[in-house]
Amino acid sequence: MITIDGNGAVASVAFRTSEVIAIYPITPSSTMAEQADAWAGNGLKNI
Repeated sequence: MITIDGNGAVASVAFRTSEVIAIYPITPSSTMAEQADAWAGNGLKNI
């Protein structure tokens, strides 16, 4: 078990269960897109 913030939790679930994630880049949610992009760039498997 790890402790993460809400944005990290949502990004993790969205990335692991979707082929495409549409995230509107506003300041409070910017980390969601950054994390999902980093995971995809590192070749992390989803779906």
